[in-house]
Amino acid sequence: MYQIGEVTRRLNISADTLRYYEKIQLLPPIARNSSGLRSYCEKDLSRLKFIKRAQRMGFSLEEISKLLTFREAPQQAKPDIRKMAGDKLSDIEENLQELKMLRDELTLLIHLCTGSKDGCPIIDGLDGVD
Repeated sequence: MYQIGEVTRRLNISADTLRYYEKIQLLPPIARNSSGLRSYCEKDLSRLKFIKRAQRMGFSLEEISKLLTFREAPQQAKPDIRKMAGDKLSDIEENLQELKMLRDELTLLIHLCTGSKDGCPIIDGLDGVD
């Protein structure tokens, strides 16, 4: 069993976040010791690691809640899980396109700035001045 401080150090999650996850039921009610302090078991830590990995993949807490439900019976939920993952992949692809466009625009502005004698093309670009 792990106390909240040890969980925060091991998983780099704040105590407030742990309490919040319990409040919104991403975590089941956490066992308490005789002093009333939360005691996390290995299953709780596994669930927290799952939540963190899902967050890194861009899933919202609401989506993670669904994934945690699916985690209980993944075989039956496979089509739903596949759809959620596909939707998330589409979101990531869209974000990548936007990031590539921003990279290209910034690269151009940096090059324009090098040869500019008047003003600053970067500031002008951010101001939307053509």
